Amino acid sequence: MYPSSLEKLIELFRSLPSVGRKTAERYAMAVLEMPEENVEAFSRQMMDVLRKIRKCPVCGNITESEKCEICSDENRDHTVICVVQQPRDVMALERLGQFKGVYHVLHGAISTVKGVLPEDINIESLFSRIDDNTKEIIIATNSTLEGDTTALYLTKRLRSYENITVTRLASGLPSGGNLDYADDVTLMRAFQGRIRQ
Repeated sequence: MYPSSLEKLIELFRSLPSVGRKTAERYAMAVLEMPEENVEAFSRQMMDVLRKIRKCPVCGNITESEKCEICSDENRDHTVICVVQQPRDVMALERLGQFKGVYHVLHGAISTVKGVLPEDINIESLFSRIDDNTKEIIIATNSTLEGDTTALYLTKRLRSYENITVTRLASGLPSGGNLDYADDVTLMRAFQGRIRQ
């Protein structure tokens, strides 16, 4: 049994996503081996992030400014809105350097199992953003049960906007993937999302 202060630190690390007991123990032991100034810098930076980072009032992305850089950028195409589940999804798409529109971050997905309803995530502000200039809404939720449920919900609600094209990111086989390793849902989506060559 570890001393109580170390056990508390291990439990705090375990509260992070995807961190099990063994990993939490390694993190806690690493903290013990750090110079005191590094531990202080680490804790200061965590507090700094909590104090400075906020949600953009327009799209829900994270920012230190009044509005996020993407919403503030007049060179972006504000007529095309890509809906994602989390801020890290914005970062993933931005790394590609292909999308020149703006984003809307839901901060979650609808899940009846977990008790997450549409009003529990950042959906209503999406509809308040839509105006006569909006041309396309790209639904880029994860390819999971929750992501698909959210996409279906959004698609149904967006049907009332006649002048807006609603699209969903294609999904299917990964590059280099083998057909015999793919699950049925992935294969089905690959067939449905096939393109003319």
